[in-house]
Amino acid sequence: MVNDIEVRPTNSRVTVRVGDVTVADSEETHVLVEGSLPPRHYFPRDDVRMDLFSPSDSVTHCPYKGDASYWSLIVDGEQFEDIVWSYENPIPEMAVISGLLCFYDEQVTLEVNA
Repeated sequence: MVNDIEVRPTNSRVTVRVGDVTVADSEETHVLVEGSLPPRHYFPRDDVRMDLFSPSDSVTHCPYKGDASYWSLIVDGEQFEDIVWSYENPIPEMAVISGLLCFYDEQVTLEVNA
């Protein structure tokens, strides 16, 4: 399955908003395409407003990427559980996404600007 995963630089500015709050803004994201799953943008931590996030106890395992850790977000008094994840120590074949953060696009507004 790892051969079915493609990770490449986005080469665009990618912004994530929750409501009116920008929580991530980067020109250095990577897009991960995995089979028939929707493409996911992975952000450098320095380009994410980590001051708005708190670590979660949630952990999931993907046999093709490794163990994912999660963070929750509070914006304007509303909490968004496990809205972002990271493979802190992915399997060696996925080292390119190590420490990068990925949002559930379904819960945020994600814009890709060329």
